[in-house]
Amino acid sequence: MTTEQQNPPLKILLADDDKDDRFFFEKALKEISIPTKIYTVNDGEQLMQYLTINSENLPDVLFLDLSMPRKNGFECLSEIKENKQLKDFPVIMFSTSFPRDKSYEQDMINMLYKIGAFDYISKPGDIEQLKTIIYKLLTKLIEKKSLDEQIRIS
Repeated sequence: MTTEQQNPPLKILLADDDKDDRFFFEKALKEISIPTKIYTVNDGEQLMQYLTINSENLPDVLFLDLSMPRKNGFECLSEIKENKQLKDFPVIMFSTSFPRDKSYEQDMINMLYKIGAFDYISKPGDIEQLKTIIYKLLTKLIEKKSLDEQIRIS
């Protein structure tokens, strides 16, 4: 049995309308030690179509940008968590930080968790920080999935 059969790559769905942000995210993924396979969509409507079409074979996690055209991250997260088939799908929200108003940002983050986000991150300005953040989040997700699996078995 190969390592990939034992530990298949984590399937990651990235929803972000910014081409540069998608490029840096994909570059960071390639440089971390966790095997991954990435799928991308460019806006909220594409995301919801993707999830509908692939509801029987979802990726392991969704990284969802808050600020997207056609349907923003809040709307998508709400739709996902209201859908019986998708409600347990882990969603990591991310956005550019709101330095002008830390109180507003914290209220927004609290609302995302209340809706059902698995986690929230501010988009970092450099690739090394992004790699560290992605690695920590994927490790946290793997640990949660392993714990959930142990609970389900017992």
